[in-house]
Amino acid sequence: MLEDSPTIVPIRVANSPNAFDLRRVGAHPDYWYPVAWSTELKEGKALGRHFAAEPIVIYRGKSGQVFALEDRCAHRQVPLSLGVVTGDELKCHYHGWTYNCSGKCVGVPYFGGVDRLPNGIKSYPAREVDGLIFVFPGNPDLAESRLPKTLGSAANKDYKTRRLNREVACHYTFMHENLFDMNHQFMHRKNMGSIRARCIGQGHGENWAEVEYSFSRVEGRASVGETVIVDLMRKRGEAKKDFSDHMRIRTDYPNQSLKVWVGRDIKQTDDPVLDVWLGYTPLDAQQKTNRTYGYLSVKKPSLSGIIHAVWPFVTWFTERIFQEDKEIVEFEQQAYDAQGTDWNNEVFPPLKDLRTVLARCGEPMK
Repeated sequence: MLEDSPTIVPIRVANSPNAFDLRRVGAHPDYWYPVAWSTELKEGKALGRHFAAEPIVIYRGKSGQVFALEDRCAHRQVPLSLGVVTGDELKCHYHGWTYNCSGKCVGVPYFGGVDRLPNGIKSYPAREVDGLIFVFPGNPDLAESRLPKTLGSAANKDYKTRRLNREVACHYTFMHENLFDMNHQFMHRKNMGSIRARCIGQGHGENWAEVEYSFSRVEGRASVGETVIVDLMRKRGEAKKDFSDHMRIRTDYPNQSLKVWVGRDIKQTDDPVLDVWLGYTPLDAQQKTNRTYGYLSVKKPSLSGIIHAVWPFVTWFTERIFQEDKEIVEFEQQAYDAQGTDWNNEVFPPLKDLRTVLARCGEPMK
């Protein structure tokens, strides 16, 4: 049973079918979280961001490197993101107090006591990976070992990629569950027809969980966007019925990925036709809102020019699907807020595994 695990501190739920309340488990700070696109932060500029209500300023110094500090001046507590970048240092907009990239106060214009400068502020490890800026809010000693090397196929020239970027008014665990459980395809019937998902595999470990599906269309037909993503990669003359298309969804805490193969036996290691990477950064103290960052990458067919011509259909299709997912998880959050606890009656075994992983890896909120 989950409550007997020594690695989980369960938050018990009275009069609920669940032994713990997953919505009171916060995203653990000892991991990297995306906070901005690299293109958003020009040299000599600063941006204010949040991780679970913790204000963080990121800025790009003259060296081109990105740095992250607590977004509060030690003097009057105003946001440093209002300030001025000078070299690789950040100067407060209010009185000109200056901080270096490690958060040390290195100058107060009107105070001559160089040996008696005020205390500095907190700094955070910051890195750029495949065009996304990440910060590490937790123990900096763990940062380097947990830095993601790549984000799906975003940097692979064999794929065409689009960014996914939106604020969603729900706890980040709803995001994990929504993507993981493809039994909700009924909700997308207007955009995809009636799709039936069949679970063909599952697994989980200390900090990961995955599930695999195959699909059959019960009614309707594929949209243009769906056809572009999947059917362009089929070999000419081969019928769809001959393929064992399938999808793999995996949570590697705290991020998620979704991959789709066509005509692929589960034991093979071909490149997926669709590769999605997602990161969820909680914004407020109760973590009831998150900023979702991601990349959606589609494998280019042999005639690569085709993918550019039909890309607007891919964008239109995926945006409609993501909008439906966004709306439904926000309804889930509203139901949780109204009921005051986790009343979900979950029966799908892979999702139970996922919930266990999220509870084990997360950090109970106060």
